[in-house]
Amino acid sequence: MDSKILQDKINEVGRFVASELKPEGFWEGQLSSSALGVAVAVAALHFDDAKRNSKEIQKGILWLRKNINPDGSYGDTPESPGNVSTSLLVYAALNLYSAKEKSVKETQRKIAVYLNSLKIDVNSPQVAEFILAHYQKDYTFSVPILAMCGLCNVPGEDAFNHIPQLPFELSLLPRRFYRLLNLSVVSYAIPALVAVGIVIFKKKKSNLFWRIIRKFSIQKAMKILHKMLPESGGFLEAIPLTAFVALSLINSGFAETEVVKKGIQFLKRTQREDGGWPIDVDLSTWVTSLSVKAYRENLNGFLTTDQQDKIADHFKLIQNIRVHSFNGTGPGGWGWTNFSGSVPDGDDTPGVILALLKLQPKEMVKNEVLAGAKWLKELRNNDGGFPTFSRGWGKLPFDQSCSDLTGHCLLAVSLVLETYRDEMESKDVRILEDIFTRALSYLEKEQSENGSWLPLWFGNQMNDGHLNPVYGTAKVVTYLKDAATHQWHSEKIKQKLEMMIQKGNDFLISLQNKDGSWGGDKNIPGTIEETSLAISAIISEGNKEICESGLFWLEKYIQRNGFKSAPIGLYFASLWYDEKMYPVTAYLEALNRVSAIN
Repeated sequence: MDSKILQDKINEVGRFVASELKPEGFWEGQLSSSALGVAVAVAALHFDDAKRNSKEIQKGILWLRKNINPDGSYGDTPESPGNVSTSLLVYAALNLYSAKEKSVKETQRKIAVYLNSLKIDVNSPQVAEFILAHYQKDYTFSVPILAMCGLCNVPGEDAFNHIPQLPFELSLLPRRFYRLLNLSVVSYAIPALVAVGIVIFKKKKSNLFWRIIRKFSIQKAMKILHKMLPESGGFLEAIPLTAFVALSLINSGFAETEVVKKGIQFLKRTQREDGGWPIDVDLSTWVTSLSVKAYRENLNGFLTTDQQDKIADHFKLIQNIRVHSFNGTGPGGWGWTNFSGSVPDGDDTPGVILALLKLQPKEMVKNEVLAGAKWLKELRNNDGGFPTFSRGWGKLPFDQSCSDLTGHCLLAVSLVLETYRDEMESKDVRILEDIFTRALSYLEKEQSENGSWLPLWFGNQMNDGHLNPVYGTAKVVTYLKDAATHQWHSEKIKQKLEMMIQKGNDFLISLQNKDGSWGGDKNIPGTIEETSLAISAIISEGNKEICESGLFWLEKYIQRNGFKSAPIGLYFASLWYDEKMYPVTAYLEALNRVSAIN
């Protein structure tokens, strides 16, 4: 691409990103609306007080009626193909109103036809059989889905007989024992473990021994829920999780508790004007760090010093400064949003560290950055990799070490050493060097023979198994390339980095589509996000022509569709979402990286 045209594109996109910055010093972004979120929220509001909440309920039902797929299904986003879990939850929510409203009954009939086409009879135990088989040993989503269906009388009065009992009594044990219990839910789903576990206990027959144990565990488990409740009322600021908790507790006789009352207010407050709900309030911390990093070395050309200071001050303000009540991690980390339900995690924390070191002189951010690095040290798993929320929690995928987070943490730690090495005590230097070395070994072990890495929190709906090796490989390669520019590395580390980068680079080149784009894998239709990330990863003097074809595809696609976001994000265990800022920040970063080579 001609240098002037490239610079014009950078100016255009850079100004657009800057225009989205809020006066308070962060980007808010916008998550896609979610049929699953709407269905569970509608049910929670119905069980709370159908009359008092009728306005919100009817708006939610209207949104569902307007957003049904032609085949009668619902996907996780309006852009997603249908799936059984979301369709079933919508069917259940509508079951509360189908007897009274003809239009609701008709929508429900269409969903039943879709489910029947997959040989699922909504009036039989096939409902539970399918959901449990789909999610297998992970009960994080399957059991709450079936519990809500049961409460909505789907498939019928004996629905709870087919639902596994969640062992909510285990939440009473000290947190340090959780990782030894091999719980059937992931670390961030403890509120669901407790609330859904209680309602199943109340609705399902069990033997005398467990009835005694669980009966005496309820009040203590409720105290744990109250302790975890954020000021906003939204557990993890998540609509589905908060709604599952509220509807379960209401049907267990706890409608008057603070957890329910605050949760219902959270749901009413977060409903959108069109009646929809997103899966989470926002990912403001994440999209803010993405936006800052996307500018690369051109930050001063688009954001004033005052704006940069405001962003940095915002990051400093929302850094966790105490032991977190949700997952027990120490101070120093950052979560994905500035709202109180956010929990420090292993992707936002390195993202903020990297952003802070771009925004202000190193002396002004030293305390926050070093506290963040210390927090990462405590998060690291024994395998050298990094999980999301809790160290060594369990065997379910979303609690294990993963490549994309580990690569991000590796880069952040490397930059901390590059920036502060001469000012740190030798003991602390050795600790961070060990984190880097073991993270690199983890990534070396996790790199497939073909050169790829798989991400945890991102996928591709059109790929078999919904995997996204393009996203994972592009992110890890980019992190490693940036780390390779640091001067503190030994020759041995430099050689290892170079070898891993080259393998990942070759893999990405092999997956480019004939039209110049990249999708989630070979022959998957391209998206702005995946194409931009791939270009950022492979751009070099030798790959300029390959990247040019990618940029050409991007230009044509954006002219036709604008910055259309793709549902590549995964939330909770397998809930798809798209985010307004993902395509534009990925594209801006790609443009800036290409410009640096020109």
